[in-house]
Amino acid sequence: APQKQGALMRDDHFEGLCRMQQLQARTQFGGRVRDRLLMMRLYVQGCSAEALINDIPVGRVSPGAGGLSLPVHEYLLDGANEVSLVINPAAPGLKPAPALPRLAEGVVGARLRLLLPRIGQVGSELEARTVAEVVWGVPDGDVYSTPQTLTRAIFLPIKFPRWRWLDAPVVDDVDAQKPLIASFLQAIAVDLLRGDAESFLTASRLRMEELALAYQLPVADVATKLRSRLQLLHATKALKMAVPHEGDLLLRRCAGGRLIECMSGAGQPALATLPGPDGTSACWPVRVAVVNGQCHILR
Repeated sequence: APQKQGALMRDDHFEGLCRMQQLQARTQFGGRVRDRLLMMRLYVQGCSAEALINDIPVGRVSPGAGGLSLPVHEYLLDGANEVSLVINPAAPGLKPAPALPRLAEGVVGARLRLLLPRIGQVGSELEARTVAEVVWGVPDGDVYSTPQTLTRAIFLPIKFPRWRWLDAPVVDDVDAQKPLIASFLQAIAVDLLRGDAESFLTASRLRMEELALAYQLPVADVATKLRSRLQLLHATKALKMAVPHEGDLLLRRCAGGRLIECMSGAGQPALATLPGPDGTSACWPVRVAVVNGQCHILR
């Protein structure tokens, strides 16, 4: 049964889900750092929440989803970092609504943690050191207003590489870049429809190089994993891409305007397959930098 922890409830099902996600992460990033993955854990109860690290959206959880857990090396910096928790964020593409008072019917809250597990452990809260934490909660019967954003500055004495997005040019007017980005994504989606993954791999080269650095893996292994996944989807006739078009493309500035997150009109990643018979689809989040009129997938 759930046990109360402050304003939030600890859910054993969520704990088990996080353990599963962390084990999957260890399999995905199976190099020398696999037992020392710096994990982000986001847990919600009675609300939705979004986590941002250094102004890059990392994960969003809806009220009924419980939470998520994932490694976040590629978003972190050596030294000063900024971690934000947005409570009841606006839907992607919409401006935040004015904060309105509402009554908490039951405990309402969210918790964002950066966890460093002990060597050989999977990152349970009981088996990890909390590097950073942002907590928001409202007791049952209290009145609160959302959306609201809580931001914490943290210092990490960890030697992360200097990521390329830090040196990308700032884009002030993302709408002016929409025709360029739409054409870029359309070309990739059409190639994937044909079963040709090379244009996507080429456009993602810088991202794959930095993932390899972040998790101490050979670049070839990262590229092979993505290529194999795409080839499997094509072989099973599941690589039926929803081709992005300019009128349905949502662009979101992040990383201080140095990256642009690309989404469909429904707020999902712009590069995604059509739903299969079971209603599920594959998707690939894309955050691009625009440099000298060229798009580069950096995250």
